Amino acid sequence: MKFTIFGGHGFVGSALCDHLRRQGHEVFIPTRDATDTIGCELGHVIYAIGLTADFRTRPIDTINAHVCLLPRLLCSTLFDSWLYLSSTRVYAGLAAEPAREDAPLMVVPNADGIYNLSKLTGEAVCLSQISRHMRIARLANVYGYNQAKETFLGSLLDDIANGREPLIREAPTSSKDYISLEDVCWLLERIALGGKHRIYNVASGVQVSHAELARVLGEKSSNVVTFTKGTSHRSLPQIDITRITSEFGFRPRRLSDELGALVAHSLTRHAKDTTL
Repeated sequence: MKFTIFGGHGFVGSALCDHLRRQGHEVFIPTRDATDTIGCELGHVIYAIGLTADFRTRPIDTINAHVCLLPRLLCSTLFDSWLYLSSTRVYAGLAAEPAREDAPLMVVPNADGIYNLSKLTGEAVCLSQISRHMRIARLANVYGYNQAKETFLGSLLDDIANGREPLIREAPTSSKDYISLEDVCWLLERIALGGKHRIYNVASGVQVSHAELARVLGEKSSNVVTFTKGTSHRSLPQIDITRITSEFGFRPRRLSDELGALVAHSLTRHAKDTTL
């Protein structure tokens, strides 16, 4: 099978390319402006272009990445299927739990909301296409080796690797859903090739509190993770993963089981960087 990965040099995109090649697929990564795709047969497309931690300071880039390139690509290329990578952030403000793919969503037009608005606009552009092979994957917080230090978990690992005291600026009761990069790649391949639905939550379905994360990081690294006093609680609703468990037999890895390896990798990478 041929796959085309837009954003194939990013954290998720590069790992996805490696995974697909190991499975024997042909993988094509277009240039940044995607001019080398016009009129081409792209096979199974996965759109992994996007911003994460720095979207608040780069609102125009966020809109361009999540929305503006899509219409031109959809109109100028040929493909067997199209999978747009969105985010479980779009469930912010949802009153009902767990957050299911068909839940009505609420967004707020401000600096924080621009990420959700742009992702949902990208989803709408894709789902407006008649083809039943247009699909959406809403990703939770993806963790793995070499993740950006601008991400929440990445910043804590970077602090530990550099000998700094990790500090969390949110309430200990705050929580996130974390999913392994390996699990993400495994799921995206299956959704792209034969997903029966148009929208999928790609998550572990488990909310890990900052307090629990701090405790396990402390055990694995001998570092004391502290919290800023008087900070706000911030959590998304629990993510429903019934669709991916029933359709693909998915069983998520647990972040707590892999934190030790993530800490060790961060320390090793830092040691290598400082000796260069």
